[in-house]
Amino acid sequence: MNTRPKKKIWNGNVRDAALSILMEINNNQAYSNLLLHRTIEKYGIEAKDRGLLTELTYGTLQHRMALDYYLEPFVRGKLDGWVRELLRMSIYQIVYLTKIPPHAVVHEAVEIAKRRGHKRIAPTVNGILRSVLRKGVRSLEDMEDGIAKTAIETSHPEWLIKRWSEQFGEQEAAIMAHENNNPPAMTVRVNTAKATVADAISSLEAEGIEVRMGEVVPECIVSVNSNPANTEAYKKGWITIQDESSMLPVLALDVQPGMKVLDMCAAPGGKTTHIAEKMKDKGEVFAHDIHEHKLALIEANATRLGLTSIQAKSGDSRKLTELYAPSSFDRILVDAPCSGLGVIRRKPEIKYNKTEADFNGLIQIQSDLLDTARELIKPDGIIVYSTCTVEYMENRGMVEHFLGRHSDMEKVPLAQLNEIDKLAIEDDTLQVLPQHFGSDGFFVAAFRKKQQ
Repeated sequence: MNTRPKKKIWNGNVRDAALSILMEINNNQAYSNLLLHRTIEKYGIEAKDRGLLTELTYGTLQHRMALDYYLEPFVRGKLDGWVRELLRMSIYQIVYLTKIPPHAVVHEAVEIAKRRGHKRIAPTVNGILRSVLRKGVRSLEDMEDGIAKTAIETSHPEWLIKRWSEQFGEQEAAIMAHENNNPPAMTVRVNTAKATVADAISSLEAEGIEVRMGEVVPECIVSVNSNPANTEAYKKGWITIQDESSMLPVLALDVQPGMKVLDMCAAPGGKTTHIAEKMKDKGEVFAHDIHEHKLALIEANATRLGLTSIQAKSGDSRKLTELYAPSSFDRILVDAPCSGLGVIRRKPEIKYNKTEADFNGLIQIQSDLLDTARELIKPDGIIVYSTCTVEYMENRGMVEHFLGRHSDMEKVPLAQLNEIDKLAIEDDTLQVLPQHFGSDGFFVAAFRKKQQ
């Protein structure tokens, strides 16, 4: 029986669009955030339906393992991938959403099955979903407490929960896994070179956006009820969309006007522009990224924010000693490529696509970048190393690895961050977990080259 999807596009249909995104993620390990924007255009999804498209996509992805647990008793035989994904999305609506009538969920799923599959697929989908409605899904409370239960109820691979339990304790690991299934807050950074925090708040509130101050960074504002991306404050370059945790590395860098600063992994430019803002746009900021096509993003951000001190360049940052003389920079930021386990709320597919083997390749790149930074930093200059992950080997393990190989380098206190009470700084390094203040998981450490 041929059950391959026959028609891939159903213009304007939110559930069919969400199904396409989920299949693309499963089949090609694509990123949900990028696919979402592309699919809205491709399917012609109206503005009023985009919230539902996001909810269906992220909700189904975030709860995939739990949905399979619920689905398993109702399935006889093998399901094609797209049919399983359609059933996951439908059960997600039945179990987790309260405003969509169950009969409407079944009807929509059957219509999609008719358009995409063989004539016998629609009755199969109809039968399974009506059985789910009649009998209800099995309870997760039937499972014994422990790593396996946390893995299923939060839809994280068991090896990942086990690894986090060893690093942070079983309770903290479970809290983090649950937190990863909550939507991220919408936060912005005020461009203090151009506006005050009070100016930005007044402007946003004048457009009906309810805001509150961030938890730890003075120039961070949280939007409570709306996306601030299309506001006047954004158009005038007063604000940048950025997670609060990702503002911390630049605070740790402690830049001053007139400095020469290098950002080694800069695209799309969020931290680069933050550096220039902190320097009041006086000095030189060299922004490098390995992907040439992303340089335009850095330049566009700098232009919108009215910053002229930034120079964006492409190339492998591990080879920057071929471009710059030794001891060239006052400050260097190494916001390294990492496993991304701190941003699972934004990219749920990360938890299914990563394997333990992936860590080894990343650690070598991170180590090479730090070695290059060591060559380029001035004596007494500061290197800040940061990642958006919670993995020990990439964070505190990398700090130990770097210092163990370079006796001329020392770890320095995170002076600008020490004053913030909510940050759990330990042994002069900062590991933020998503549950600490509702932000992304992040790591920050700082090094200085000793005076000879």
